[in-house]
Amino acid sequence: MMVGYRWRSTEKAMATDTFCVVGAGQAGGWIVKTLRSRGFTGRLVLVGAEGHPPYERPPLSKAALRDADAVSQTVLMSLEALRAAGVEARLDDPVASIDLAKRVVRCESGSEIGYDRLFLTTGALSRRPDWLGPVLSSCVHMLRTLDDAAALREGLAAGGHLLIVGGGWIGLEVAATARALGVGVTVVEAAPRLCARSVPEPVSRWLADLHHRNGVTLHLGRSAQSMVETDGGVTLLLDDGGRIAADRMLVCVGSIPETQLAEAAGLAVSNGVMVDETGRTSDPHVFAAGDVANFPCPFVGGSVRRESWANAQNQAIVAARAALGDDLRYVELPWLWSEQYEHNIQIAGLPEKAATVLFKRGTTVDGGCWLGVDANGMPIGAIGIDSPKLFRPILKALKDSTPIAMDDWGCL
Repeated sequence: MMVGYRWRSTEKAMATDTFCVVGAGQAGGWIVKTLRSRGFTGRLVLVGAEGHPPYERPPLSKAALRDADAVSQTVLMSLEALRAAGVEARLDDPVASIDLAKRVVRCESGSEIGYDRLFLTTGALSRRPDWLGPVLSSCVHMLRTLDDAAALREGLAAGGHLLIVGGGWIGLEVAATARALGVGVTVVEAAPRLCARSVPEPVSRWLADLHHRNGVTLHLGRSAQSMVETDGGVTLLLDDGGRIAADRMLVCVGSIPETQLAEAAGLAVSNGVMVDETGRTSDPHVFAAGDVANFPCPFVGGSVRRESWANAQNQAIVAARAALGDDLRYVELPWLWSEQYEHNIQIAGLPEKAATVLFKRGTTVDGGCWLGVDANGMPIGAIGIDSPKLFRPILKALKDSTPIAMDDWGCL
């Protein structure tokens, strides 16, 4: 939680104000869209380290790997749309520093932008394990940007075998995509089960069975120790002495928030940029949203940093409106979704913290919902598989903290 002060203002934005958004991803794009749609007519500057206009990241592990033409589906605001909205887009020009006292953003190009309100939507970086080394070869990939997806797509088009280090959502989505392309896949996960940080054990088992059925080899409870590049491929050494050879490797072992600018500027930082319910940071003129923001979440009972499509969009909307003077708070039930093979998976609340897991079958062979309840028998989270009609009222009940009839749910 934010500590030290609580700042509120009814000050409205002026047409002479300059608003600057640092980070041209999904959250940054939604801040720009919201500011203009809510009537802000002042100067609006969007600064991005990448050369691409704002885009959404979920397709990077799915459609964007299957088809280069699908990349267009990721675009949130095209360059033409930015120009039409009167947005100064400064892309491929990373920010070098932020001067909070002078309210100035300095870019690596040497340009300076004075601001009345600043939004940090710098996102997160892929975590690099120590054994990986500072430089990636052409057969070793990480997946965070459009350029990363393009490089991996080119590698998958060559066929062969893909080794994925990391059995979380990104790794599993790429595994499913690669198998659909006819690429062999092996997944190495240090935890004893898949997606252990976000789902209970029965769902991890379901995921493991799903990938087994689709020809994926899983090594669970095994850690990577070192990597050796070979002619046209890579060999990974595991902690049990085992070796896995592959044509290429994807490393997706989590992420770290991109807080370097915020920390150097003197903003409060702890596993992300600390913000209040409006997205305001420890500086009243600076907001943060998306993957980089650590915010108070009543459903968690403390501060949390969430990486999801829904959080990047909805928190950005709240921050933009708060900067305009609207009295708005970001209070959202954690929710994310995944697509693997032909299945749609939705996760809401905190099912991974459940003391007991109940199950109710849906209308398809694999479909149904898992409901996580705490030690007092109260529902705290749910996972839905191919069951939108069953999942939808559960999601609403979790959001509204209303009772869920559990008479026809079975224990697992």
